[in-house]
Amino acid sequence: MPTVLRSGPFRFFFYAGDGGEPPHVHVERDDGEAKFWLDPVRLVRSHGLRSKDVHQIQELVKQHQAELLEAWDEFFDG
Repeated sequence: MPTVLRSGPFRFFFYAGDGGEPPHVHVERDDGEAKFWLDPVRLVRSHGLRSKDVHQIQELVKQHQAELLEAWDEFFDG
């Protein structure tokens, strides 16, 4: 599970077995986690996170979309 970004309390990462799916990122904080598609940026699911956190994460994913897509390509296609 490589960590590809950290921002505040959030850790952005991939699961090694996710290469067969469209590009996405998992984000965790404490006991909560969310999954976002990267292109276009869209929430797939979340659990254990407040809606405020989910919104903040979505904005971070949008801000770092190019960087996250590049990291996806390097990890799964590299």
